[in-house]
Amino acid sequence: MCNTLYVMAATVPGNANDFIEQQLDDRLQEIEKHFDADCLSYSGPILLGIDNLLRFAIETKKAKSNKARLVVVLTTTGGYIEIVQRMVDTMRHHYATVDFIIPNYAYSAGTVLALSGDAIHMDYYSRLGPIDPQLQTAKGLMVPALGYLEQYERLIKKAQDGKITQAEVQLLINGFDQAELYQYEQARKLSISLIKEWLVKYKFKNWNKTETRGKTVTARMRARQAGDIARLLNKTEKWHIHGYGISMDVLRKDLNLKIDDFGENKDLDKKIRGYYNLLDDYMIKKGDRGVLHIVGIYRPYR
Repeated sequence: MCNTLYVMAATVPGNANDFIEQQLDDRLQEIEKHFDADCLSYSGPILLGIDNLLRFAIETKKAKSNKARLVVVLTTTGGYIEIVQRMVDTMRHHYATVDFIIPNYAYSAGTVLALSGDAIHMDYYSRLGPIDPQLQTAKGLMVPALGYLEQYERLIKKAQDGKITQAEVQLLINGFDQAELYQYEQARKLSISLIKEWLVKYKFKNWNKTETRGKTVTARMRARQAGDIARLLNKTEKWHIHGYGISMDVLRKDLNLKIDDFGENKDLDKKIRGYYNLLDDYMIKKGDRGVLHIVGIYRPYR
């Protein structure tokens, strides 16, 4: 990880990078003005050290702001669920309301992060994903936890039914590390637990009447709905692959999640796309694996 702190020029830009970073500042400020909130952007994997960058950025922002609302522009393939938990704890320590904008995608642990928000803003192109946290194996590879677990459970079932092949027996013996299996099982349980907790506490907090019948929504109903969503997002046979993109329409229809469509507001849509496209191009130009950005600070994660 790069430890260099990039503080943007407050005066006339002196080179191309200064100019682009000033443009990113200006565009992020436009999003802040629209929501009347502080704004933070993160694009990249959710790995060790991102929580420290987030803490630094939020504490820096709060030192100059009295806003109670934070809007996070999020793009991620996912990563460690434990890091997500710490990021949410940090954001909620400083802000009463946290919204997420998904200009492109937030998969796996990134979906868990987005589901901690009071509101989620997407458009027709945006995607969330199945809940399948990634973990590092003893060989240093990042693997989807649920895929690993379910392959193991499938082979155990075949063995119990007397249908396992000799090659599969050998795979059971040599191909699965029991410590890793336990770690993956705990990651799955933590993901489900966090979704259930955060949906009830934040996204469902103002859900008082059902939309179809106008019935009073009880605490038990909120908990049941949150549990159904968590289980459905963990259902790999429905989504098939780790990187499956779940659209706004599917989230609304199949999961009964309230999603705000920023594409319906042409001015907001232009601001979000303009910011995201410039950030994406700049990250490619600089070779940044990840970037955390608030107005005045562009901090890369390499």
